[in-house]
Amino acid sequence: MMLPLAEALRLVAARGDLSHLVLFLWAISSSFLLLFVLRELVQSNRRFNEFIREIARINSLFDDDLS
Repeated sequence: MMLPLAEALRLVAARGDLSHLVLFLWAISSSFLLLFVLRELVQSNRRFNEFIREIARINSLFDDDLS
């Protein structure tokens, strides 16, 4: 039994329509790239939020010392 992607590629290649195969591969790679970028953006946002929380914690420590 073939994987769904391999089966789809085989069907398109069997019909001899190379432009559809290229378009399909472009769409798949673009989708994976989008998912990768979104995952990295979420992780970056999480790290930035942790950084801001630490800054706020340090500021609250200094505010307590000055009071």
